[in-house]
Amino acid sequence: MPYPELYNWDTCAQFISDFLSMVPLPDPLKPPLYLYSSTTVLKYQKGNCFDFSTLLCSMLIGAGYDAYCVNGYGSQDLCHMDLTREVCPLTMKPKESVKEEEKAPPKKYAIKPPRDLTSRFEQEQEMKRQEAIKAEEENRRKQEEARLLEQENAKTDPLHGLRVHSWVLVLSGKREVPESFFIDPFTARSYSTQDDHFLGIESLWNHKNYWVNMQDCWNCCKDLVFDLGDPVRWEYLLLGTDKPFLSLTEEEDEGMNDDDDVENLGKEDEDKSFDMPPSWVEQIEISPEAFETRCPNGKKVIQYKRAKLEKWAPYLNNNGLVCRLTTYEDLECTKTLEMKEWYQNREDMLELKHINKITGLNVDYFKPGHPQALRVHSYKSMQPEMDRVMEFYETARVDGLIKREETPKTMTEHYQGRPDFLSYRHVNFGPRMKKLALNSAESNPRPMVKITERFFRNPAKPADEDVAERVFLIAEERIQLRYHCRSDHITANKREFLRRTEVDSKGNKIIMTPDMCISFEVEPMEHTKKLLYQYEAMMKLKNEEKLSRHQAWESELEVLEILKLREEEEEAHTLTISIYDTKRNEKSKEYREAMERVLHEEHLRQVEAQLDYLAPFLAQLPPGEKLTRWQAVRLKDECLNDFKQRLIDKANLIQARFEKETQELQKKQQWYQENQVTLTPEDEDLYLSYCSQAMFRIRILEQRLSRHKELAPLKYLALEEKLYKDPRLVELLKVFV
Repeated sequence: MPYPELYNWDTCAQFISDFLSMVPLPDPLKPPLYLYSSTTVLKYQKGNCFDFSTLLCSMLIGAGYDAYCVNGYGSQDLCHMDLTREVCPLTMKPKESVKEEEKAPPKKYAIKPPRDLTSRFEQEQEMKRQEAIKAEEENRRKQEEARLLEQENAKTDPLHGLRVHSWVLVLSGKREVPESFFIDPFTARSYSTQDDHFLGIESLWNHKNYWVNMQDCWNCCKDLVFDLGDPVRWEYLLLGTDKPFLSLTEEEDEGMNDDDDVENLGKEDEDKSFDMPPSWVEQIEISPEAFETRCPNGKKVIQYKRAKLEKWAPYLNNNGLVCRLTTYEDLECTKTLEMKEWYQNREDMLELKHINKITGLNVDYFKPGHPQALRVHSYKSMQPEMDRVMEFYETARVDGLIKREETPKTMTEHYQGRPDFLSYRHVNFGPRMKKLALNSAESNPRPMVKITERFFRNPAKPADEDVAERVFLIAEERIQLRYHCRSDHITANKREFLRRTEVDSKGNKIIMTPDMCISFEVEPMEHTKKLLYQYEAMMKLKNEEKLSRHQAWESELEVLEILKLREEEEEAHTLTISIYDTKRNEKSKEYREAMERVLHEEHLRQVEAQLDYLAPFLAQLPPGEKLTRWQAVRLKDECLNDFKQRLIDKANLIQARFEKETQELQKKQQWYQENQVTLTPEDEDLYLSYCSQAMFRIRILEQRLSRHKELAPLKYLALEEKLYKDPRLVELLKVFV
């Protein structure tokens, strides 16, 4: 197969399960009388379990697996493709490996942690209360499961163990398969050979041989040995098997030393042996369109336990939806818990939409390439200034933004890889001063009360001078700094500035005073105590505060821009089409059709140029004789007269048809006037229809005649000009030009 997806057994089985529709066996107790070829099954996209298995086994053998079709007995759910008791694989969460954190070795002079003063009695009582709640929930869950199990067991299958089913056996060895397993072609699920769904095996076969099971299936398939080279357990039909036979024991070897017996046995085998006939089935081919569409009519619905899975072909839905998983709270599937929708070929790069019906939380996942570099968008409402979380692809952004969390009163941003080492910004907003009908960050921004920023360690600066956190208390006009802690210190430097106005009420400039800077330094430095240093630091912080407020305001505007863009994308839900998809790409299709039209017109011009309008007249002259001036004039006149006569004949033909249609219409109208009283409604309808068609033909003929009269003189002059420019006549007709 030219599709890499069909090379592995799991994706190949999933394709067969999606591509075909299940048809039950006519008699659940007997295998079908005949099998359809795989090409026929692919053509009609439906079949029973034997058709599924034959097609899947053929494709797996072509992919290099040691696969066999199995004729046996299965459970009722397996035979009817009933998955209402099975859990959907998409709802199963992968097991997360818990990594134990390595505890750092205790330091010799480490500070002892403070004593735990919480009451142990209260902790024990709380633990008992939580355990009681868990035990009650577990007991309720077990009772519910027992009730459901009792209901299921009450519906016993009267044909249990007798229902015929076919599946695929994959033996270990080839394609690095470590252990033999079964594949149910209906659901594309793999099962162990010990699974209870498979109740027995009658026979199995591949493209080379047929084996009959000689083992007892009283314990289902759990005790079966799949050694096809053992003729005691598996009786083969053809001698040309590629399975190695078991080695004989010494006693059996001694009993077969008689040469006559060996010769007679060989003669019997030669008489009974025959070759496998070659396959008459055509080569399996799957067109790219069929491979892309997959499901019959482009849609398939699978019902699981408390879940429903819907699949669509790409481009079937206008919004690019290809898969939807709906999870329910009850077994009757009436109360929806959550929905997951997968998309493809979206221009906005939307890949997955997760909708929680209980909490109302929506989570959108995007592939790389979104205009705003969005990766995840979690929200309950698309209105601004509501609870939402936005995650970004930081490598696609200049500012290195990773995550933005927003609430009605706060906004938190996380950064990585910035040149200023900023890692975190938290902004607290206050209530708006004015109440407008439409409040927005652009027209009426929310006042900022507090801005907290944190920074990664800058190795180019000493830890004492590298700011780890700074807090702008805008309402209180204070700025707090906390520096990184040195590796040999247990505390870090801190500094707080009182940001006053630069002038007082009288307009006098305020000078920096010592009480405007409160600092704590582990190792005080002389230059940090000077007022000039503190003044320059405060001026720098004022500028940085303005920059931080401006960046926070820009972040608000960006949120509004993203929300507006997402609304437009959801409304338009435009799909991208590859330039190689000539059937769906309208621009490519129009360009191709235009090129074909140009080529066709060029071909017509070449054909017209190749027509020799002088050929019938030159044939009247002796071959090889050079034209004289008198002959050239005669050729020109004959050609023009012939063309003129053809134009006249064409006009006469159109005129004759016009007159004929007019006369027939007049006769029909006269007939109608004579028989108008005795006509039925059906006859009147036929008469009106005839008149309408006759008038249409007369009008067309009239237009053609009028057009012919207009173009005939132009065509005559054009032919005359061609004749004067013809290379065979141009020299002889120069005198007459």
